[in-house]
Amino acid sequence: MNGNMTQGRPVTLIIKFALPLLLGNLLQQTYNIIDAAIVGRFLGSKALAGVGASSSVQFLVLGFCIGICSGFCVPVAKYFGARDHRKMRDCIFHGIVLAALIGTVLTTACACFCPQILHLLSTPEDIYGNAYQYLLIIFLGIPFSFLYNLTSGILRSVGDSRTPFLFLAISTILNIFLDLFCILVLNWGCAGAAIATITAQAMSGCFCLIYIIKKMPLLHLAKENLQIHAATVRELLLMGIPMGLQFSITAVGSMVMQSANNGLGSIYVSGFTAGMKIKQFMMCPFDAFATAVSVFCSQNLGAGKIERIRKGLAEGLALAVFYGFCGGLVMIFFGRSLSLLFVSQGNTAVLNASAQYLRCMGYFFWSLGFLNVCRMCTQGLGYSGRVVFSGVTEMFARCIVSLFFVDKFGYSAICYADQTAWISATLYIVPTCLYCVHKVSEMYHNRT
Repeated sequence: MNGNMTQGRPVTLIIKFALPLLLGNLLQQTYNIIDAAIVGRFLGSKALAGVGASSSVQFLVLGFCIGICSGFCVPVAKYFGARDHRKMRDCIFHGIVLAALIGTVLTTACACFCPQILHLLSTPEDIYGNAYQYLLIIFLGIPFSFLYNLTSGILRSVGDSRTPFLFLAISTILNIFLDLFCILVLNWGCAGAAIATITAQAMSGCFCLIYIIKKMPLLHLAKENLQIHAATVRELLLMGIPMGLQFSITAVGSMVMQSANNGLGSIYVSGFTAGMKIKQFMMCPFDAFATAVSVFCSQNLGAGKIERIRKGLAEGLALAVFYGFCGGLVMIFFGRSLSLLFVSQGNTAVLNASAQYLRCMGYFFWSLGFLNVCRMCTQGLGYSGRVVFSGVTEMFARCIVSLFFVDKFGYSAICYADQTAWISATLYIVPTCLYCVHKVSEMYHNRT
């Protein structure tokens, strides 16, 4: 199955593409919530804090993997839209080689420096053991993250968002059973939760790879594709590295914020962890709409259909911002009730901390619609270098709040750090995205 997004009504194509992606993201986050619920309910709040204490550095490393793979797949979508299948396959081969090299180096470095990373995060001593076990295993699973994100990204680049969803659904269900088995039967604690996570991701990646081999002859590499070309390496690295850095730079600010929050004690670490799990679940539609707009823009850029890019961007923004307002209201009015998924009714202090975090976030949740869609559209048009600055803006905003306001305002400052970063980055990326669309239009008209 492959989907050409260069013909048809943009909003319909975007929704059709985004729906399987959204369901897949929701399934993944549902697992994350169940994972946290199992850890919190059966292993206790300190174990939950141990799992969440390193969430920002996980986002830094795994976000870098996701960003690089997404960047490698942008040229694949562009050449698919242009119907240049040989060049598309060249990009797939180079993406595989580069992902393997980067994944090996990253896994080795992160595993070796895991203790130092946790000390930099000011991880409390009473949760350090759980945090180390969980983080080390997650780091050892980095190659599986590359496998899934690259293979699923390639499928999405040719318009197939349904197949990665189906495989993710299967692995997520299995993941839940593995989680229960490893934690409740084998008594592996936080390590069991991490083992279940990377096993599920490995399986979903293998499923995507087998599907490509068996069912997608369009993506099969010929002998002529199995050669390294400096120009293609450069093209992919110029897309992949900035996108990976954008995720990582954003995560640096989150690490500083998490370090500041860890210093407030395990109650706030637990409350923050519970609230963040809910936030990640609520953010899934933004990711789905933004990815759909990115693929739409990449394919139509390859086909030279600039007006469709403008229309797709406008309609994608409308969908994402509308959802942001609705999702924000849910977080404001039902944040405490949702937190009961992870925290027992009697643990009032942790519940209050989680509810406060979600309520403050809900006021500005709509801004993520502008930020994510414009950011991914800019990447899809090939200007990933410009997107890095939105990550830099987020990083500085979170660092400023964490370093200069937490001492005075405590946990309240933590609750507004993300929103400060979102608004700051949005003020940069929206005009940047519009400029890039205009520049692409000028380049196309000059060629014709």
